[in-house]
Amino acid sequence: MAWTQTPLIWGESLSGPEIGESSRFHLPAGTVTFLLSDIEGSTRSWARSANAMAGAVADCHAILVRAIAEHDGVRPVEQGEGDSVVGAFSRASDALAAALQAQLELRSVAWPDALDLRVRIALHTADAQLRDEGNYFGLALSRCARLRAIARGGQTVLSRTTRDLIVDRLPDDVVLIDCGVHRLRDLGRPENVFALMHPDLDGDVGPLRSLDAFPNNLPGQLTTFIGRDEELARLREAIGETRLLTLTGAGGAGKTRLALQLAADLLERFPDGVWWVDLAPISDPDLVAEALAGVLGVRPLPSMTMLEACANYLSSARALVALDNTEHLLAASAEVAEALLHACPDLIVVATSRTPLGVPGETDWRVPPLSLPPPERRRDTVEALGQFDAVRLFIERARKARPNFAVTNDNAPAVAEICMELDGLPLAIELAAARARMMSVEQIAAGLGDRFHLLTGGTRTVLPRHQTLRASVDWSHELLSDAERTLLRRLSVFAGGFTLDLAEAVCSDNLLAPVAILDLLTSLVDKSLVLAEDRAGAVRYRLLETVRQYGVERLLAAGEADMARDRHRDAMLDLAEQIAPQLHTLRQREWLTVLDGEAANLTVALERAADTDGERALRLSVALTFWWRLRGLLRAGERGFTRALDAADPKPFSLRSQALWGLGYLRGLLGDFPMAIAHTEEARAIAEEVGDQAALGRSICSLAFLRLLPDPVGACLHLTGLRPSPTRRAC
Repeated sequence: MAWTQTPLIWGESLSGPEIGESSRFHLPAGTVTFLLSDIEGSTRSWARSANAMAGAVADCHAILVRAIAEHDGVRPVEQGEGDSVVGAFSRASDALAAALQAQLELRSVAWPDALDLRVRIALHTADAQLRDEGNYFGLALSRCARLRAIARGGQTVLSRTTRDLIVDRLPDDVVLIDCGVHRLRDLGRPENVFALMHPDLDGDVGPLRSLDAFPNNLPGQLTTFIGRDEELARLREAIGETRLLTLTGAGGAGKTRLALQLAADLLERFPDGVWWVDLAPISDPDLVAEALAGVLGVRPLPSMTMLEACANYLSSARALVALDNTEHLLAASAEVAEALLHACPDLIVVATSRTPLGVPGETDWRVPPLSLPPPERRRDTVEALGQFDAVRLFIERARKARPNFAVTNDNAPAVAEICMELDGLPLAIELAAARARMMSVEQIAAGLGDRFHLLTGGTRTVLPRHQTLRASVDWSHELLSDAERTLLRRLSVFAGGFTLDLAEAVCSDNLLAPVAILDLLTSLVDKSLVLAEDRAGAVRYRLLETVRQYGVERLLAAGEADMARDRHRDAMLDLAEQIAPQLHTLRQREWLTVLDGEAANLTVALERAADTDGERALRLSVALTFWWRLRGLLRAGERGFTRALDAADPKPFSLRSQALWGLGYLRGLLGDFPMAIAHTEEARAIAEEVGDQAALGRSICSLAFLRLLPDPVGACLHLTGLRPSPTRRAC
């Protein structure tokens, strides 16, 4: 029975020996030779040998780790893959010596219980990057992992770069055999691969398991695949649980590239082929089945349709068919997928689309943005920021645009800012990185306020809709109905997300009935233009910032901007005034959380109110007083009150008194007692003039407390509502 361990890097599930000082990570960043290995083997009785297997694997690791240590290599603390071994060497010759020693020792071991364990090892040399004191990351390491993936148990393979460094000083009896040029599983540039041969090792361990060894038509890629390790692991699991997997996401989310990499990783699961069908150039629904037939090389018999011919050809095949870019041919793509799944029991279909196909049994897998640094880490070092996929993508693509491009601790925060501002959207990041040819990262970050102008000039060979950010969003917009377009542009007035109730309040009118909003919103979620997020059991929606800015432009062009912004202002005012009394009840925490979720919307609404309606600005400020106070947003509250008071009518009335009291209250908490007293005195005078007894009492009480420390006697008199006099004793 064959036993294969998944290609992984050393983890904690199996323990190896301590190797002393050499286990410490001390090689600098720069040119490093990596050694990656994992184990393959066989046993005639898996059940009988399970315990023996665990011990033998631990012994294998011990041999590998010892060989690394004895040849001046270091073993990074953990590389995120699990149970294999990775070593790093400052000299390629040391890496080769370690690999040879390990293979010779492994072949000399008499493994127990009929076990036949073999280790596959790959060596690759390139500039490497340090993530931190204990880890490397980047393309050099991933390239070595892809090289290892095509080797067989017992093989040691080398990249051309490593071979050229050591070919003139090989150990005795070692020969490097040219295995030819092979395509690796990253679908990037082919690699000239060499195999290590030695008289005491097996002379023939079989052909390499590169892309060329399996039936497929996967297209090569001119750029490297960055990150997505977690997503690929989840997708490989999903393939085992469904027969139709649709990768959905916004335009430019990286659906095609992720599906391509998934297909490459799954080649060995499908001996009858992995077939890629690009539907982007097709506009006629009748040509979907014909495109599939062209990929498979089949032609229908008389009285047989093209789809029937494809289904007949694949009826007994263990194969995977990938339908790429189906959003503009949904009905036809769904028909093809459903027919194939019914006729071909061992077939798996993977699709990419901006909306699900809608076929029974379909798994809709939303492609997330690339991993981003959290806001509090945006000023980390370049090494720390480089562990995030979005930052890695920007750096790699910027170096393609300008070979001398360098990221330092000084400009790394600007790179992080760009990636975060672009929501981790791969297309947008690649377009921004292309600007590094003539702009600094600081200039790129500053220019993102007009991103549709800045992010242009994509590669001419890609789809037209991927050459500029606007073209990508335009493509999605053109696939919408009129009602969906109307809702999308109106939703752009929200900042930081929204609830269904708010969407209905702001976006409905005689064109969009409130009862229609839910269905339209669901459709926009399905089309990957609106994101739905479950937060503590409640669903909130939001637009990617790129889509939101596009919606703002459409809102202005439709002449609806003022109407939508006023409705947004009024909806947030209603919400704040409904919640304000609840902040003095036992449900305070619950309602504070509601306001927390709308913080960005409340800021936008207050700005709009200050620009258009001073009285509404005062009302909103007053309603938010205790939220600002309880959340420590004292400066934000101070700015809000100041702007509202400046915008409102200066004549005395109760609302102005309440706002002045609120401003004095917050400034007192900030320690600005003179200004706090002045505002509260003005609030008291207005309340007294207009006869607002509640506002008057609150002002008198506040004045007493504000004067307590500097003037205890005066504070006591104010608290009792008395006026000081020369003949009256103070309390």
